[in-house]
Amino acid sequence: MLALGALAGVLQPRRRLGTWLFVALGVLSAAAALTRPDAGPVSALPTLAAVAAGSLTLRTILPSRSRFDPVEMSIRGRRDVNPPAQTPSDPVRRTLLTAGALTAAGGGLAYLGMRLGAGTAGSATPFALPAPARPLPPLPAGLEATVPGLSALRTPVADFYRVDTALVLPRIDAANWRLRIDGDVDRHIELTFDDLLAMPMVEADITLNCVSNPVGGEYIGSTRWLGVLTRDVLARAGVRATADQILSTSQDGMTISTPVAALTDARGALLAVAMDGKPLTREHGYPVRMVTPGLYGYVGATKWLTRLTATTYAAEKAYWSTRGWAEQAEVKTQARIDVPRRGETVAEGQVVVAGVAWSQAHQGISRVEVRVDEGPWQEAELGPDVGGHYWRQWRWTWEAHTGGRRLTARATDGEGTIQSSEIAEPAPDGASGLHMVNVRVN
Repeated sequence: MLALGALAGVLQPRRRLGTWLFVALGVLSAAAALTRPDAGPVSALPTLAAVAAGSLTLRTILPSRSRFDPVEMSIRGRRDVNPPAQTPSDPVRRTLLTAGALTAAGGGLAYLGMRLGAGTAGSATPFALPAPARPLPPLPAGLEATVPGLSALRTPVADFYRVDTALVLPRIDAANWRLRIDGDVDRHIELTFDDLLAMPMVEADITLNCVSNPVGGEYIGSTRWLGVLTRDVLARAGVRATADQILSTSQDGMTISTPVAALTDARGALLAVAMDGKPLTREHGYPVRMVTPGLYGYVGATKWLTRLTATTYAAEKAYWSTRGWAEQAEVKTQARIDVPRRGETVAEGQVVVAGVAWSQAHQGISRVEVRVDEGPWQEAELGPDVGGHYWRQWRWTWEAHTGGRRLTARATDGEGTIQSSEIAEPAPDGASGLHMVNVRVN
């Protein structure tokens, strides 16, 4: 597309061929935008705004430049020491301003249209949540009540991180929603939303992570989910032994690959319909999404779910697998320091250091330790234990002395293994390393 755009500029002085090529490219791009499963009329607005601005630029600026070619002016300059002043700069400037204003206005209208479309069409219709077969006890009180700045034990829905590929939130009517299960199964089946709600409902406290979360990052959240066990749904179709992955498809066509074992073992992977006691919001996958404990979201947490296909890793590649990310990725054990914040100045004396730690793939957290500079590791106090698939709060009281100090935290999982100190970037299968925070003590 970039090369064709450049070609349009080259062809423009030749009977405005560049403009027609640019318009043709815009029409093709708009048509492509409208072919997305979740597309609406507003999906083509950004492209149409760009076409209008680009066409105006090609038709006005490039012809103006050709009339005052630098080579031609230099030749005239040898014949006339003081050539007449050139005046096209003002029209060109006005054209640039017009094109810029048109682009900004078109972009603003497109954004407004997309926001209105996401907020009205296919709105999340309220429904009565079915009661879980075995209700969980209320979550215990977290440490955040006594430690300002510490992440809440249960992440509010409004604060729950959002990472996905949807530029516009899918518009889904639960009454028309269908889940298709096909591929290497005994029976191809299709479930309605009511079919799903009629199945035994399960509550589960699960922490969800994004693989792109850096060490100490905030792309992580914890809440109570309500849904149907994925293994119960797959059992209706009868996944054959030859399949080793379930390729899940979102309403917008995005795909995620998850090991069959992770969806059918005792960890309790869910097809969730609610979080924190309320139906899913559109931002978080309404009406149905996957939640797979112990796996990063990109391999186990498909939003706006519409299809489950039993297949093999050899036969099918998911969206992120074709972009350099690992096909399988368990959540890595991590500890994060929430307070004090990086660069913060604290008063000399007793200072509370606190944060959260998680290890959903290895039976939760058994210990968190903190050290100051290169000093000895000090064991922190752990907060309430909600379960192995849920993060754990921690705090440690530090007798702080003046000067610049570096705080480091590390976690030990439920199997007794200390988290890796080896530094790794998020790609291809999750970040690792110890979270460090530099502070100043006055």
